Amino acid sequence: MKEISKSQFKPKTLEYFRNVQETGEPLIITEYGKPVLKIMPYTPEPETLLQDLRGSVLSFEKPLEPVAIEDWDLLE
Repeated sequence: MKEISKSQFKPKTLEYFRNVQETGEPLIITEYGKPVLKIMPYTPEPETLLQDLRGSVLSFEKPLEPVAIEDWDLLE
């Protein structure tokens, strides 16, 4: 992760925002050499991502049984 001081960040704020948005790499802002802020791209909450799947399983018999156990032989 890249680190910059507040004084370096202030004059080029929009440039740093665009860089974080394009690369996805977080940016740490420091004050007197200590990290105080972390700027990172927005990602939706995991619950939001899974919301479309809710109610999509019609039935699931034997939930504790291994799934596709016969496929494990293919990995050897």
